[in-house]
Formats: sequence, structure tokens, C-alpha cells
Amino acid sequence: MTSKRPIRLPRLLTPCHLAVYSVAIYSLLLYLPLVVRGQTPPDAGKGKGAAPVSYFKDIRPILQRNCQGCHQPATKSGDLLLTTYEGFLAGGNKGKVVVPGQSDKSLVIAYLTGEAKPQMPMGGTPLPAEQVDLFRKWILEGAKDDTPAVAREALAPGKLPVYHQPPVITALAYSPDGKILAVSGYREIVLHKSDGSGLIERLPCISDKITSLAFSPDGSTLAAVGGTPATFGEVQLWDVAAHKLKHSVTLTNDTLFGVSFSPDGKQLAFGATDNSIYVFDVAAGKQTRKISDHDGWVFGTVFSQDGSQTVSVGRDRAVKLTNVAEGIFIENVNQLKGELMCIARRPNQDVVLVGGEDGVPSLYMMHRPRALVIGDTSTLIRDFEKQDGPVVTVAFSPDGHRIAVGGGAEEIHVYNTDTGDRVASLKGFDGGIYSLAFSPSGEQLAAAGFDGKVRIYEWKSGQLAAAFVPLTLEKQEASVLHK
Repeated sequence: MTSKRPIRLPRLLTPCHLAVYSVAIYSLLLYLPLVVRGQTPPDAGKGKGAAPVSYFKDIRPILQRNCQGCHQPATKSGDLLLTTYEGFLAGGNKGKVVVPGQSDKSLVIAYLTGEAKPQMPMGGTPLPAEQVDLFRKWILEGAKDDTPAVAREALAPGKLPVYHQPPVITALAYSPDGKILAVSGYREIVLHKSDGSGLIERLPCISDKITSLAFSPDGSTLAAVGGTPATFGEVQLWDVAAHKLKHSVTLTNDTLFGVSFSPDGKQLAFGATDNSIYVFDVAAGKQTRKISDHDGWVFGTVFSQDGSQTVSVGRDRAVKLTNVAEGIFIENVNQLKGELMCIARRPNQDVVLVGGEDGVPSLYMMHRPRALVIGDTSTLIRDFEKQDGPVVTVAFSPDGHRIAVGGGAEEIHVYNTDTGDRVASLKGFDGGIYSLAFSPSGEQLAAAGFDGKVRIYEWKSGQLAAAFVPLTLEKQEASVLHK
């Protein structure tokens, strides 16, 4: 007997849930309308004989992972747009790069093979021969576009999305001067006045999800990491004053997490689903190091006070201390418990706060005070009280004397860092809390998560100062994929 019990998604989603369900939901939203409309998905019927190369299924994912960082509406290097089929066929300032039916006369093949310089992807690893052969075959077969109409409507680059329901918010960040609150959206970053009184700018991007945001110490640059689940990860660097994208780099085959700046603002670190930490040169927008010492997805990173080391957390339950300059793993700071989802460093101290699936926020010294022995817990300063659900986000006040904890529970707890005493409880959420940020003054705490609302609290009094959906909602009922 087949069960007819409906499938239910958990209401209080963690980053792990979000990553897994995003892949399934993305696929369902993309292809279910084709069945409803009586259309055939682009891969239907494959397996009988040599199937033609699909632009949508074969070529487009390669472009997403390797090329769209430079060739998107916000940058459009060489006046070539590779986020749409039409842009690809139109070519750039070198002329048309694809000549349907003639791969030997198509510039894209020359650039991919290195016959034309610079070889593409520029500054990256050349494509494997089998992927270049996919481009050749696709061109010889006529370079046809098989993008489903419903996907074309949903994936139009440079077009700001229309919202019919509040988007799940996974990232918040205050600018150092306290004037801007950056908020994650769907395929965009939203800049708000820090008191929630008005929208400043919408910054479109190619990533479906933005998982983490951080301003540089001087406030001139906004870093964002995210990606499109099961497709690519992206790191973005924005000029805050000009609202312009300075660098966009796509890498890995999945979403990126936990971005952080070094104290001097010259380096950037973030985690990935390939169990690695990536370090970037901010000015150049280029990767300088990949450190693969974790045994699971890496969800969070922070730099030490002097910028020479990072501490990272992830699914492998470890709080790992690493020498950034040499890429050398130093040690695990903690005793392994449950999977870890978030980390923050105490201002002006090499002390970190971590949290995860066991619901217990823990405060650690980055540097062990004595020689390591089996079972040693000398780095642990204290465990805070267990929360009513996993800990997804933690934050320090600017003076470091308070911490805020959010996650599966529909409530934020604020604690005295030095005593562990709870000093405030902030309520009013409908679902999990995925991001917290203290204002630079330390007087307010911004929070957001599953219900798509940003809430700003006067945390000392527990009063709600502002609550708003960061984007205008359309009144008519419709999905993201339908007009």
C-alpha cells in the first residue's frame, strides 16, 4: 500500500536543512510546471542512442560555475554576457563567440583551449577536455537553446525578483558607521537604512542564495558569499559607496558560507561544501589559498586579532585553528560534540563563541594555555545554557561584554559574556532565527530568519524598535516561477 501522508518540511530549518532542501525545492519548482503545462523536461527521453548536447542541462551549468562571475550584467567583462543564451550568441567586443554549426570558427573554443589568449576561464583552471568537447558538439549540432520557458522567466539575469511572500533571510550585517543594514534576499542583497526606515539600494547578483554578509573594517567594501545549491558557489565584493560590484568569483559546485574579513581588511575567508576554507586577496579579488583540513562542510570562519590565523567550524564538529600564511593546521581547539554551524570572535581578544546542533553556545580561547594532553579542556572558558533547539547564529556586542544567541528556538537570548548570566530574552518570531547583528553603537540588535522579517530590538529593555519585510511584496498570489 502506498502511503498518502503529505511530506512536511521542518518549520525550524537549520543551514543544513536549507542546503539540502534548497536543491530539492529548486528542482521541483523548475520542472513541475513543465509537467503541469504539458511540456517535456529537457532531459526526458535521454538514454536512447546518442542524445544531443543540451544548452540548459550541459552548457549552462559550466558557464555558471566558471564564467558568469566576470560575464554577468554587473560586470560584463569584454562586453560579453554569459548569463543568458541570447547574450552568449550575441558575443562581445571581439565579435560573435559562437558560430552555430561551425565549432572551428567559434571563438569560444579557441579561448577555452588556449589557442586564443588569454585562455578562459581567465586566471582559473582550464576546463577539462571532455567539457570543451561538449561545447564543440553543442555548436556542431546548431548551438540550440532548450531552456524551458518557465525557467527562462525565473532565471532572467539582471532582473530584480518580484516577491509574493517574504524571503527567508539568512544574513545581516551593519556597516561600521552604523548607517547601513545589509540584508540577504533572493538573487540580491538589499541595503537598508540601519533603523529600518527606508530602502537604500538593491544589489542584484547571480546566486540564488546569499548565506553570509560582512563589511570591511573601513566600511568601503561589502563581501557576500552564497551560490546556487548543487551548481556553484560565489563570492562577491561590492563598492559600498558606488553600489557597484568590484569582483564576483564563482567556485566549487555548491554554496559558500561564513565570510569574514581580516582585521586589516586585506584578506577574506569563507567556508565551502568541499570541506575547505578559501582565503582571498580583497584588492585583487583572487584566491590566495585553499585549506582542506575539515572533514565536513565548513559553515563559519573568523580571523585572529593579528590576522595570521583563522578559526573555522563545520559539520565535522571541530573548532579548527589554522595558520593562514602557510595554510598549516595547528589544532582542534575544542572537544568534539555535535555539528557546529556558527562562530564569532570577541572584539579585541582571541576568544571565539561557537554554536551548533547540541544547542549549547560555548566560549573558547583560541590559544591553548598549556601543553595538549588527552581529554584536555583548557581552552574552554564556559558553556552557556542549553537552548531550545540548535544554535544557528551568534554575535558579540561591539564591547564584547554581551553575546546574542539565535537558532531553532523562536526567541533570542542575550548573555553576559564574563559571567554566563542571561540578561535579556527577545521574542516575537514565527520560525527559526538565522542571523544576528549588533549595531556599532551596541544599543540595538538586528535579527532575521525563517519568517522573512527584520526585527531591530533595543535589547537592554527588550523593546522592539522596528520590524519590517525588507522588500515590497506584490499583492497578487503567485509563485516565483509564474506571472
